[in-house]
Amino acid sequence: MKNFTFLLTFFVLITSCGVRQTRESLTSGDYDSAIQTAVEGLRNRKEAKGKQDYIYLLEEAFAKAKERDLQNINLWFKDASPSNTEKIYTTYLQLNNRQELIKPLLPLRLMKEGRNAIFPFEDYSDQIVNSKNALAKHLYDNSKALLATKDKMSYRRAYDDLIYLNTLSPNFKDVNALINEAQIKGTDYVSVFTKNETNMVIPVRLQNDLLDFSTFGLNDKWTVYHSNKVKGITYDYGLIVNFRQINISPEQVKEKEFQKERQVKDGTKPLLDANGNPVKDEKGNPIRVDNFKTVRATVYEFRQFKSTQVVAKVDYIDFRNNQLIETFPLASEFVFEHVYARYNGDRNACDESYISYFDQRAVPFPSNEQMVYDSGEDLKAKLKDIIVRNKFRR
Repeated sequence: MKNFTFLLTFFVLITSCGVRQTRESLTSGDYDSAIQTAVEGLRNRKEAKGKQDYIYLLEEAFAKAKERDLQNINLWFKDASPSNTEKIYTTYLQLNNRQELIKPLLPLRLMKEGRNAIFPFEDYSDQIVNSKNALAKHLYDNSKALLATKDKMSYRRAYDDLIYLNTLSPNFKDVNALINEAQIKGTDYVSVFTKNETNMVIPVRLQNDLLDFSTFGLNDKWTVYHSNKVKGITYDYGLIVNFRQINISPEQVKEKEFQKERQVKDGTKPLLDANGNPVKDEKGNPIRVDNFKTVRATVYEFRQFKSTQVVAKVDYIDFRNNQLIETFPLASEFVFEHVYARYNGDRNACDESYISYFDQRAVPFPSNEQMVYDSGEDLKAKLKDIIVRNKFRR
């Protein structure tokens, strides 16, 4: 009984909250929210006495929503502006969808009045088809007009309208061809190239890697980067990587000598007491402990070192007026370092982590060209970061 009372109370509270929310939406003029809340409240146990308020509110909200929508449609028809075609179409869809939302619940009985709730449904199929056709014609004509301009933002608006038109009426006239035209006309094309302002030769591999924008994943809906110009395309912007300075250090081998000393285990020995006598266990056997000895080694360490620094800048150019838009610094450093070592004495005197150096030998230093090329991965990552954070914007 206690559980039943709790559940009943909980149900009443939930229902009252839903009814209050529905009433507030209705009072504020948000009729569709009121309808949605009422429909959700009536999906279970619609015959329950506690659901009566939902039915009254749903009836009222539906009538007011329908009246307002039809008044708006009438006003838009009188205005006769082509820009109203989408509003008319979507409102007819709204009128129809609202009916479809309520239909599964019918009939809804109003107990006090002894009648079913009234929802005057209409067949809007002709209006939906006619308004959709009018909207399709408007979108088509307007897109054609936008494509006849010389403004990229207009081309982009035409593209969006044509995509919408294609979902509305697939294969409408030559829409697919117009979409392709709008995409091409609305795209900003960026020419990417390098300049060498240093006194050194930039490895061709490095330049090719930097300009391989297929690995950057930077192309978006309205921006395309080309490292090789394509015939027939007018480029809007330029992205120039100017190499300003390349610094390469001399090849260096730094030598260091140091001593290492360490205690290592060397068998066992008897445990002696303070008087030098062997200590025995309870069975009379001598106790033995680990014996340690000190080992020493002289270590000769050799550290090969060479570094390179590539300093550049990235220029954004507007080809339409040949003006510099902005410049960003770009720099990268690559370090070659190799360590090997020799020893005299006992190698066990060295830490385990160091012993691997004793198995190493001197290696050839990388060439200057290789050093510059090896800086490329870091350089490329920084260039991509600059482009991602500084898109070409109109």
